[in-house]
Amino acid sequence: MAGVMSKGANTPVPQAPVRLRLHWRHGAGVPDARTAALLVTEDGRVAPDGVVGGDRPVPGGAVRHEGRTVTGGRTAETLHVDLPAVPDRVERVVLLALVADGTFGAVPGLDVTVTDAAGDHELARYESRDTTTETAFLAGELYRRQGGWKFRAVGQGYAGGAAELAAAHGLSPGLLPAPRTPAAPAPARPAAVTLTKAAPSVSLAKQGATTGALHVNLNWQAPPAPRGRFARNAAPQAPLDLDLGALYELADGTKGVVQALGNAFGDLGRPPWIHLDGDDRTGAVAAGENLTVNLDHTRDFRRVLVFVTIYEGAADFSGLHATVTLRPQYGAPVTFSLDECDVPSPVCALALLTQGPDGLVVRREARYLVPGRRSSPQRALDEAYGWGLRWTPGRK
Repeated sequence: MAGVMSKGANTPVPQAPVRLRLHWRHGAGVPDARTAALLVTEDGRVAPDGVVGGDRPVPGGAVRHEGRTVTGGRTAETLHVDLPAVPDRVERVVLLALVADGTFGAVPGLDVTVTDAAGDHELARYESRDTTTETAFLAGELYRRQGGWKFRAVGQGYAGGAAELAAAHGLSPGLLPAPRTPAAPAPARPAAVTLTKAAPSVSLAKQGATTGALHVNLNWQAPPAPRGRFARNAAPQAPLDLDLGALYELADGTKGVVQALGNAFGDLGRPPWIHLDGDDRTGAVAAGENLTVNLDHTRDFRRVLVFVTIYEGAADFSGLHATVTLRPQYGAPVTFSLDECDVPSPVCALALLTQGPDGLVVRREARYLVPGRRSSPQRALDEAYGWGLRWTPGRK
């Protein structure tokens, strides 16, 4: 997977058929966008028949509009560009977009990708986050350079809309595709999903959760003393303290842990794209233990294992009646309950997030582990799931 490009940056692409695709998040109040391609000659003018939008091909069929797809909470419009077949007179293939009844500043999650047409593997990505009053937008372009092709992240907006964009390229505004109006309604929010032993997994993308924040909450009911079926005695114990955490493995191979122990709280704005909130000792539904995953970086995750350990106050998880809820910013919540603990376990693997065909898949684990005599709860978890980290004692 290619890294995210900055505005104005460029990168080579293979001289082969590719797809140029604009993505955004739809929803109530979000203006609807419509895309087209401009085929620009060496003199900076648009070639005859050089506006490709809707179902209008260009001579030879080198560029065509493949239409719109809606997956979860994301909309995408796609152009298929057969680079070897692009006429020699064409120097640039520019992806443009227009909106009606609004501006691009009100269109969230706006980005453009280049993928190979054969396998749809990502070759380049540009995420635009600085639009304001523009109603026409040049997202990116494919251009010739020294016998090959490159992609440039353009990100140029026009507050004057289609008329200003057309004038800049010597076009009649009537040749550009008309933006759709009114905006397309957002799809209905999927119903909540409860994971069970019989149905333990669900695709977040199919539930509409492809971007934004994913909040993971653990809440429980503290059992009456003595705590823990396997406690050796009923002596007074410290208040019950459970710690939520996550083992992560990123797409680049980076591995680590987010947990209160050692103050490894993570970060949402940079790797590992996971953050743990402050420590809670009540288990209340409104509070409990909370962890957040940045789904805007879904492609940066290979796997994430959410877990809970007993820091103090109990010998095991028996009688806690714990519930796990994964609540995405967009899409349906996913919830499940833990089974009753019947082993002397101080650590439980809660949920495993892995990459599936459509994005991240959540699998209910609810797996209690019993560390060896000289093993920590985290090490037992690592060994059970083959993470391969080196563990040292820590405090919080």
